[in-house]
Formats: sequence, structure tokens, C-alpha cells
Amino acid sequence: MGYAHFAALLLCAFMFASGTTAANQNSTGDPARPAEVRIGALFTFDSVIGKAVKPAIELAVAHVNSDPSILRGTKLSVLMQDTNCSGFVGTVEALQLLAQDVIAVLGPQSSAVAHVICHAVNELHVPLISFAATDPTLSSLEYPYFVRATQSDYYQMDAIASIISQYQWKQVIAIHVDDDYGRGGIMALGDALAKRKCKIVYKAKLPPGAANTTIENILMQVNEMESRVYVIHVNPDSGLDVFSAAKSLGMMSSGYVWIATDWLSALMDSSVHGSTDVMELTQGVLVLRQHVADSDSQKALLSKWNNLTRNGSAYSMRAYDSVWLAAHAVERFLSEGNAISFSADPNLRATKGSNLQLDSLRIFNNGNKLLENVWSVNFSGVSGPVQFTLDRNLIHPAYDILNIGGTGLRTIGYWSNISGLSVVAPEQLYSSALNSSTNNVQLHSVIWPGQISQKPRGWEFSYHGKSMRIGVPLRTSYKEFVTQDKGPDGVKGFAVDVFKAAISLLPYPVSCNFVLFGDGLKNPSYSDLVQKVSENYFDAAIGDIAIVTDRTRLVDFTQPYIESGLIIVAPAKEVESNAWAFLKPFTFQMWCVLGVIFLFVGAVVWVLEHRTNTEFRGPPRQQIMTVCWFSFSTMFFAHRENTVSALGRFVLLIWLFVVLIINSSYTASLTSLLTVQELTSGIQGLDSLISSSSAIGYQVGSFSRNYLVDELNIAESRLVPLNSPSDYARALELGSGNGGVAAIIDELPYVEIFLSKYCKFKTVGQVFTKSGWGFAFPRDSPLAEDLSTAILTLSENGNLQRIHDEWLSGTECSADNNGAASNSLSLSSFWGLFLICGLACLIALVIFFLRIYCQYSRYSNQVEVQYPEPEIVSRSARLTTIKSLISFVDKKEEEVKNALKQRPNGSQHPSIGSTATEEQST
Repeated sequence: MGYAHFAALLLCAFMFASGTTAANQNSTGDPARPAEVRIGALFTFDSVIGKAVKPAIELAVAHVNSDPSILRGTKLSVLMQDTNCSGFVGTVEALQLLAQDVIAVLGPQSSAVAHVICHAVNELHVPLISFAATDPTLSSLEYPYFVRATQSDYYQMDAIASIISQYQWKQVIAIHVDDDYGRGGIMALGDALAKRKCKIVYKAKLPPGAANTTIENILMQVNEMESRVYVIHVNPDSGLDVFSAAKSLGMMSSGYVWIATDWLSALMDSSVHGSTDVMELTQGVLVLRQHVADSDSQKALLSKWNNLTRNGSAYSMRAYDSVWLAAHAVERFLSEGNAISFSADPNLRATKGSNLQLDSLRIFNNGNKLLENVWSVNFSGVSGPVQFTLDRNLIHPAYDILNIGGTGLRTIGYWSNISGLSVVAPEQLYSSALNSSTNNVQLHSVIWPGQISQKPRGWEFSYHGKSMRIGVPLRTSYKEFVTQDKGPDGVKGFAVDVFKAAISLLPYPVSCNFVLFGDGLKNPSYSDLVQKVSENYFDAAIGDIAIVTDRTRLVDFTQPYIESGLIIVAPAKEVESNAWAFLKPFTFQMWCVLGVIFLFVGAVVWVLEHRTNTEFRGPPRQQIMTVCWFSFSTMFFAHRENTVSALGRFVLLIWLFVVLIINSSYTASLTSLLTVQELTSGIQGLDSLISSSSAIGYQVGSFSRNYLVDELNIAESRLVPLNSPSDYARALELGSGNGGVAAIIDELPYVEIFLSKYCKFKTVGQVFTKSGWGFAFPRDSPLAEDLSTAILTLSENGNLQRIHDEWLSGTECSADNNGAASNSLSLSSFWGLFLICGLACLIALVIFFLRIYCQYSRYSNQVEVQYPEPEIVSRSARLTTIKSLISFVDKKEEEVKNALKQRPNGSQHPSIGSTATEEQST
């Protein structure tokens, strides 16, 4: 409310003769402590909260006055005013209270009254300490003299949003009283739900003091909606009427979820209303209560005050602490030497001839200093620590989450701004580290309405026996996916069978009425079909509907039941073979490398076998022929020479493995080359298609047209709409320059069906968009989520593949011949094999020559012993020339070993040169 509204109420408030004068509070500026300090209290005496807080305030005042450590020599007195559950009367009573020169006001109980009188206390500089006004819009920035000594509904609504998110409900209906208290709380709830990707789908507004018939009418309207999760935020004095009407309408049975704010716990905690009738009306309801930790001061208070029970109202304890909050602030205020004085407000002057005593409302001169002391107070009260944060809210906001069942309340968990939902009491979280395994259990089990323990789904169909209108595209081509039928459903196809199978897995019945969409002359626009779903013309749409970005902005899709994406189709022809086709499997470089490595391996084997194998010995010409023959005969595994040495066999084993791989690759590549198709349109991929000026075909009704124009920037003049597979084939055969198209871009499932019937066309490249087909539902439809789960179940148990095989299998030719003619195999495909073979040869040669070196050393030493004369040693026994070394290598292995076995005093050893000469003759 603005100042204009406040001024109108102010005129009504002073239509009485106000002779009220200042009490005996020091108004002269004398710093001495006054004998009495007067504060006010404003609430409805006969309300649920009022009956609880009145004795709490009286008890708190008595305790303050009897405590010698606070307000020494000064008596604290409280002037109470009854607001009578009326915003108008409450405002009048507040103005009367302020006219009595009170330095602070406790209350009001109502957020609506608080909104009005906040303007008055701002003008008169009187702190307003409220123990029950929870409206989040009562911010300290707009109302600087408003002090909230209780928890804001901002935190309570965050707790409720956490509960809704915990149980994975997405939509809720808010039932609230249509005043500042109700609107402010529900606004905070909407913000908290939005952070968790949930929302309020409907706000059912109850007029303050609504009659039972009005409540029933509103609840009947609410019951027509899908959501079954209700958050009720009303006043405790009339809130039970909502549950009474709900029970009479059958809305307290299984399947419903009721979450009540702390008004219900305040009602049930009061001794007046704690009856079995209340329990019977609220069975299964979740309710929040401001968390009040057990403490010694609380126990002492409960022992003195019989009206408070062990689970006494949190508001009564807040009221008790509010008195002590004011007392501590006044004590600091007086200790700083501040005086209690009032002065006339220049904005309020008595009007001549008027009965309104406007000058009786006076400004508290040092009200701002008292307010500063209020914000800085820090003490432990019966409701917990009383201390304010920087944003001027009480620290450690927390709530108990209760479940009503049987004859009492059961705590199922807690919420705090530190941990969120938890089964651990908040005070334990503040004092010690939380056990992560314990906090994983966020809430204990709940008994829901209808005495069920299983979590309610949270929504029901709102059709009340009516069948869902399911939009189905009336296709004129590719009828394997969906088509018209003369059966009971009127439609059939792959998509229809998947939908029926998924619906059958749902834990609740769903009645469907399939409605065809389209004129039957051409394929309908799928974007228009999706638009009909978003406009609620259809309750859902099924068929071969591609999930694309533009459509997801309008509707919700299920999990894809088949993969899709755009791909290019172009005409192709078989490549005619020629006389030199046998050379195409390998590149020229590959052929050259093969020739070299064949000769290299043959030479290595000759070196390793020459000393031990007679088949590798003889005249030089014969040995060269042996190397060449052995090298190339291994390609066909036709070599007749046997390997004797271990190193030769090792190299040959590795080489034969390499030859096996080369032969297999050659055979496969040659087979592919002789049967391959090559493209006739010259289109090699998406880039070449975009850069060309050729015509491109697309399917009527598909999203591909928009994709080509908007995403690939292809001119619309190049696009040709096609309707059926026969149109595809005719357009591709004609070609781009003869009234046809150079290529067609369509979705993969359609292309697979097309290529199964027309084998002379083929795909080019890979799928260049990744998407899928799904079923469309209105935004935030819970059925979409349940059907997604059902589709995943179909996929896991194999039924989805079975349905696919029934409708889409049995193709006549493969659609997997992607790309143009296969490329010849190059060196890059075999360099690993050649590397292995080369390393094997190198290792074998190193070992071979090490053995030669060792034999050569021993042999030369033996020659020196037999021929000690210098001239002989210098000529023939030292083997210092390259010719003599080659002659030694050329010796037979057996002769060398025999020579080494002879003793020095044995028979004469022939010279190396003569031995070599004799070897040549053999």
C-alpha cells in the first residue's frame, strides 16, 4: 500500500478525540534513566497465534522486570492493542498505539497490517519488531524500521521447493489467501521452484474469510487440472476449512500430495486446536514448522509456563524473544546516554475545525539510534540465537519437516540454509562436520494421503474419461513408418507400434484417439503438427517427428526411439574394369617398395644361409638367381629352398606373415575395385554440394528444407520438393540440368528405405546432423517423461529392435556403400608391417656378424700359432685385408668349426688363401 492509502486510513483513525499525552518517559533530554519505558504490542487476541503469544509476551515482560542485570531501575511496560483480524481495525489500533509515545512496537501479527503501519513507523522513527509477519516483501530496504524477529517465508518456500525437487515433481498448484501474506509467500515459492526447473502451474486464490462454498468451488476447479501436488499457504484461523472441503471432495485420498506451510503447525501446536478432528482432516499432509532447538532456557521456560507444551508454537517463543530483544536494545540505548524524547512532526498538524488530533503522533527523536541497537543485539533466546545477518534476517533459518499420520506428527527431516534437506538436526550441522553417508538420506519415509507409503506420481490425467487426441501425420510416402489403416485405431506403422508398446508399459491406463493430420495428397508439414500440440489442439503427436531445436522450443519430446540425421543421396554407376585393373589395389609407390623389400629379404636370407645351406652356395650367377627366385616365390609360398639356420628361419617366419597380410589386402582391394560404384554427379560431399550450383532435392514436410536455407545458406531457388521414393529416383536420373536434381538431402531412415528399393543410387559421405525421432507432448507434460522411460525399457528388453525388424528389415540391397570408388592401398597402410620385418632382418644380421667376428678372432689366433715366422704371419695368417675377410665369410661353417677343433701341434692347417681357392673350385 502507498502513502495515499495510508493517509485515508489515517483520517479514519483519528475520528476520535485523542487527548493522549506523553507518559512519564523522559522527554526533556535528561540523560538520567527514566522510571518507565513503554513499548507496544499489536496482534489479534482471539486468533490462534494471538492466544499463544499473549501469555508469552506477559511472561517475558515479568522476566525482564525481575532480572537485575537489564534495565536497572527502569520498568518495562507493554501496551497491547487488539487488531481483531481486520486490516482496517489493525491500522487504527496501531495509530492509537503510536499516539501513546511508545518507543517500539511488537508485532503486528498480520503481514497486511505490517505493510500499512510500516509507513507510520518510518515517519515516527519507531522500530516495529514483528514476531509473526513472514511476508518476504517486507524488506528492510523499503521499510527500514521494520525488524523481522521471525523467519521470512523466503526460506520456508525454499524448503518447500527442495521437497518438491527431492520427489521429482515438476508442477505444483498453489492455494493461498489473496492478501499480502499469501501473495508474497507464493511469489517466493515460484522463484525457488524456477531455480530447480519446476513451476507453479496455477495459483488458486482464496479471498480472506472465504465461505465454505467459495472454497469448494475453487477446489473443484483445481481438481480438474493435471497436477496433484498442492502447496497451501493460508491463515491458521481459516486453513482447516480448506482441508474440510478437500476431504468432502475426495481430494485427501491416494494420489494427492498436500504440503502446508507453518500455519498448520502453529494451529496444531496450540492447546486449543490440538484435537483429533484436525488430525482426521490432515492425514498424510506434509507440514513445515520453524525449527526451535532444545535448550536449557527453553526447558526452564516450559517448566514455568504451563500453557506452552513441549512442542509449543514457534511463534510464542519468537514473541517471548522479541520482548527480550527490545529490552536488550533499550538497555544499550540508555547505557550510551541517549534520552527518550519526542517532538512534533511538522508534516502532521491539527486542522482548524477538525476533530482529528494529528499532532498527538510525535517523532521519537533518537529512534534511529535505538534501531541500530536492535540490529546489533546478539543473545541466546528460547527460540535459538537471536542475531541478525547483513541482510537483516535472523541467522540460521531452519524448518522441521513433519508428516501427519495417526494421532500425531512425525519428523521426517529438516531443512536449513546450510545443508538443505537432511535427517540431521540443524544445530548439529552448525557445531560439527556432517557425516556424508548420513546426509545422503535426505528425508525419512512418508505416509501419504490414502495411507500409502509409495511416492505419489504427482499428476493425473485431466480428461476424466475422455481419450487423448493424438495427432498422426497422414503420409503419402514411406508408409512403413506411419500410414492410415482400416483397423480400430485407424493408423499403423513402425512409429505407431512403438507408441502402443510404450503406452502398455505405463503403470496407469491411457486412452488414445488417433487423429490424422494432413490432406492425403502430400506429406503434411511436421512443424505445423508440432505447433498444433503446443496450442493444445492435440494432446500429443506421434510419428516420424524429428527432434530439432525449433520444435523443442514449442513442445517436449520423449526419448528418441530411432536415430536419424541428414545425409546426401546421389546417382552412381559401376566402374568398368580394364586390362590393368590388377595394378590398382596398390599405389605406384607401394609397388616399388614391395619390389625392394622382396629383394632385401631374399638377400638377408641368402647371407644367413650361405655358410650352412648348400642350396644357397655355388657360382655367383647361380646364387643371384637363387636370391631372386627365393624372394618372389615367397609371395605365393612356393619357394623350394629350405632354411637351415635358426636366424634364417626367424626372418623367414616374420616375412611370411607380412606376405600373408599383403596377399589378403591385395585380394580384398581388387575384389572391391572390380565391383565398386562411382558417383556420376560429381558430388563428393557436403562442401562440394554447397559450393556447386546444382539443384538439390528434399522431402516435402521435412525439416531439411529449413535446415538447408537457414543453416547452410543454400538459395531457395536450388531446392526442389519431392514427395515419394519414385520422385526421388526420377529426379536423380534426370540430373540437375534436365529438370532433376544432382543430389537429395533427407533423413537417414528414409534414405535406408529408398536405397533398399533403388540400388543404383548411393549415399555420399556421413550423416552430418545427429538427431532422432520422438513423440511430441505439450510443455512440462509428465507423460513425456514416463514415455521416455518406457521407450528405454523397450530398447533394453529388445522389443524396440523386434518392432524395427518387423517393419523396416528385408532390404534388397545394402545402403551402406558410402563414398566414391575405393582408394588404392598406399604405403601408409603397411609401414608398420615393413618396420617389423626390417627390425627382424636387422637383428638377425647383427647376431650373424657377431658370430662371424668371434669365429674370425679365434681362427686368426690359431693361424698365428701354426705359422710363427714373421714373413708368413705378415702375409697370410693375420687376415688383414678385406679380401681375406670376405674369403673367411665365404667359408663353409663346417670347415671353420673343424679348423678350430685342430690342435696347434696337429697336421698342417691350410692357409686361408688356399682354402678359399679350394672352396671356389667346389
